[in-house]
Amino acid sequence: MKTLTIAMHGVTGRMGTNQHYIRSILAIMRQGGVVTEDGQTIQIKPILLGRNESKLRQLAETVATQEIGHSVDWSTDVDAVITDAATDIVFDSSSTQMRATIVRQAIQHGKAVYCEKPIAIDPHEAFKLAAECESAGVKNGVVQDKLWLPGIRKLRMLRDQGFFGDILSVRGEFGYWVFAGDEPNQTVQRPSWNYRREDGGGMMIDMFCHWQYLINDLFGPVKKVLAHAVTDVPERIDESGKPYKCTADDSAYALFLLENGLTCQFNSSWATRVRRDDLLTLQVDGTKGSAVAGLRECWTQSLASTPRPIWNPDIPQPINFYEGWQKLPDATQYDNAFKIQWELFLKHVAADAEFPWSLRSGAAGVLLADAGETSSSQQRWVTVDEKEV
Repeated sequence: MKTLTIAMHGVTGRMGTNQHYIRSILAIMRQGGVVTEDGQTIQIKPILLGRNESKLRQLAETVATQEIGHSVDWSTDVDAVITDAATDIVFDSSSTQMRATIVRQAIQHGKAVYCEKPIAIDPHEAFKLAAECESAGVKNGVVQDKLWLPGIRKLRMLRDQGFFGDILSVRGEFGYWVFAGDEPNQTVQRPSWNYRREDGGGMMIDMFCHWQYLINDLFGPVKKVLAHAVTDVPERIDESGKPYKCTADDSAYALFLLENGLTCQFNSSWATRVRRDDLLTLQVDGTKGSAVAGLRECWTQSLASTPRPIWNPDIPQPINFYEGWQKLPDATQYDNAFKIQWELFLKHVAADAEFPWSLRSGAAGVLLADAGETSSSQQRWVTVDEKEV
């Protein structure tokens, strides 16, 4: 049995608390650790790090006791914990602008590194961080959780089984209405820094990193991009109740042309109201069938069950197009996507298991976001090429 000590920096935020701490780390502790391929058990010991003592104490003592029956360690002395010889892994889910400092400190002390995306705002910095990890020989990884969502796994299964025939196109719709905070009964639900470019916010840098690894895994590498970004809501209310100017894009529209010739169209917006099956839907159309995947479910329509509509705007539409789709059953038990990747990374650190989702992989997402921003500002197609970084 091996025990890994994990310094967890930045887990007081919504994503860090819910997905990484409660639903991944505490869930792994509750199940008794992670079992490797050779039957060995990996146990984990988290240490929560940050600046807010009250939040850290509540998570480490109250929440942990509720979830696993005892408290875990916490500290506001980030440097001391990261440099401690007993620390095996440094995890960071704080703001993007702080990430390079935390990652470099971990590298300097030989710690394995695991972090949220984006790993940087600038692709030069992102690839530099990846190279520094590789040069130091430290194991490293970046969160790419959407690869393990049930809906995406079902979509991948259909692809692997040849359901689509020849894939013709992909269309992604993502987002929802994020309240600006100017109505008393409709409070904000995302941090204000997300809408300030100077603080690392923006739809492209946030979501194109996701679209890069998702598209690459399911359909192939992106060759070039044509994008348009806008700031739909110019002013929002911050956490202290004061108005602030939004300087980052909150909607982005993109065409991704893949190396294999496939076209993927993605619409991403924090200023849209949802009338679709989920907050993220991917529609894949092929010669033999189509599928629409959400976060958890996936619906299919084969060529044989495809309706034959007739254009006639003078009468009500006689076809209920939703009825021609079949929902795929759950073929297995689907665990939390973040937890699945955490377990894979722990096996990578403790048992040298394969883990291709490295910081270099994360840097490719930053590169696509940067290409999207260039395309939007210059209104042209931009080639996505790591060699040009």
